[in-house]
Parts: sequence; C-alpha cells; structure tokens
Amino acid sequence: MKAVMIAANKDLLWSEVPDPVLADGEVLVEIHAAALNRADLMQRAGNYPPPPGCPEWPGLEIAGVIRELSPAARTDGNWRIGDPVCALLGGGGYAEYAAVHHSMLMPVPKGLSMVEAAAVPEAFATAYLNLFMEGGAKSGDTLLMHAGASGLASVIIPMAKAFGLRVITSVRGSETAASIAHLQADVVVDTAGESIVEVLKREEENGHPLNIAIDCLGSEWVGECFPYVAFGCRWIMIATLAGDLSPVNMRTMYMKNIRLIGSTLRSKPPEVKARILSKLVEEVWPRVESGEVRPTIYKTLPITEAEAAHGLLERGESIGKVVLMVRGD
Repeated sequence: MKAVMIAANKDLLWSEVPDPVLADGEVLVEIHAAALNRADLMQRAGNYPPPPGCPEWPGLEIAGVIRELSPAARTDGNWRIGDPVCALLGGGGYAEYAAVHHSMLMPVPKGLSMVEAAAVPEAFATAYLNLFMEGGAKSGDTLLMHAGASGLASVIIPMAKAFGLRVITSVRGSETAASIAHLQADVVVDTAGESIVEVLKREEENGHPLNIAIDCLGSEWVGECFPYVAFGCRWIMIATLAGDLSPVNMRTMYMKNIRLIGSTLRSKPPEVKARILSKLVEEVWPRVESGEVRPTIYKTLPITEAEAAHGLLERGESIGKVVLMVRGD
C-alpha cells in the first residue's frame, strides 16, 4: 500500500510501505479520508513521536470501511466487514489502509460524509476529554476556548453550546471573527484590539466569571487572567502556541482553588481513549445526527497534496478542519 512518509529533509512523500498486519483485536480499515491536526505538524518537525507500535507516518483520525476482522475483533466487537467507521489512531492515518483496535472505532454518524466523519475522532475526543472529564463542564458554566478559528474550536464551541455552556473565544482580526459567526460563541474577542484579560475582568463584573479554560496558546498573560476567574476554575493547557512561560500568583491560585491542568489525548492509555469514544457515541452522536454539533470543514485536498495541506495549518489559514481524501467519498 501507499502512505505519506516524512523524509529526512521533512518533505512529505506518497510512498510504498508494507501492508498492515493485523494483531488480535484489530480490524483493517480501508481509509477514505484522513483529517489533519497540529500534532501532525509537531511529529513532522520531530517534536511529537508516535506511541510505540504505531506506524511512523502521521495521521490521528480517519474515516473508511472495514475490510477485515481479526478473530478477537469478531468475538469481542460489534463490527462487520463493510461497516462505515471513523477511528482514533496513535498514528498512521495518512495511508490507504490502517490496522485499528476495534475499541478505537466509532460508527459514522448518520448524515455525515466520509470527509466530515474523518474530522470527528481526534477533535471530538479531545473536546469531550477536556470539556467533561478534565473540565467537569455543566450547563450554565462559562468556557474560554482560545483560537476560535482552529479545527478543535470548531468542535468545542458548538459542543459546549449544545450542552448549555456560555462560550468566550478569541481570534485575531475582524475577518476571522466574522468567519466563525456560525459557531455562535457568546463572546468573540479580537485580540488584535482587545485584551483577553480585560474581557475576563468585564465578564466577572457582569456575573459571568470563567469556570473552564481550554488553552492552546499559553503565553505570559495566563497568570494575568487568574484574578478574574470563578472559584474552582479549571484552566486546561493543551498546547502553548503563543509561549511556554507565564508568571503565576500562587496565592491567587490557592485562594480561588484554581486547577491548572495539563492535558493531551495522545498520551492517554487505550482504555481511557476507548471510554471517551464510547461516551461520544452515547452522549454526543445524537446531537451530531440532529445537526446541533458538526465539524467545520475548511478545505479538502487529495492525499498526494499533504504538503500543501500542512501549509494551510502552518500559515494559520484554515478556518476549521483540513481533510485529505484517499478515495472518493
């Protein structure tokens, strides 16, 4: 089969690789589409290696069709050859086929195309993990989700709204703010002209102190926000795209019982990931199928143009998810 390999000079090459060999409990998925994530860029740069046992080529989320079942997958899972599925991978999605443990599969939600389904597993699992498992989100809470034009925000914002949260998000530039209006965040902060610290201060004064932050930016102003969050606020760091360091007043943290939480989905053990996927199908799939929560697809490119697709994320051009097509939908 073919897969997108990372060359020594970091070029992405559509190359011949060995066919997957199924371990017991795995299924063979014929991949139709694979979505991009920033973790793919980090892996390409050499900063985010795949977990042991995963293929060396990138790709964390796919959609396709089951073509083969191992004996344990036949007896322990509820899957059949020909089932349309989407899957969460430790790596190896930029390819024609993938060997996936049956617990990492989800049915394609009714009404979703393969392109849309490929944009679901990593983003939706990350959203569920951080909103509900790490963040303890409940109706009436106020959430800050940074980088409102990102693929992850395009999932987290509508998911949070569907479960009754008030949502603040940040973007840079008025055009970007306009482009995410369909997500229906309650407050969109254009950080080109307004300070997120001042916005959180105003929200607190107006009776909406921050209960949860899902922060992919970091930077020195994280600690500056802490005086204006609610008692017991959960500030969840999932990346530090704007800076790794911030001064923090530790007195503010303990007086307000603030929880500063580091979180990555990829590092979670398989049994935790399987539990997240099961919860998604049970609790979130009905809202996906009703249209309340849908992934935002920015652009679709053929798998042979993975280099161009990465460029969209690297330059910050994408509003929502970028998806690579391996086969016709």
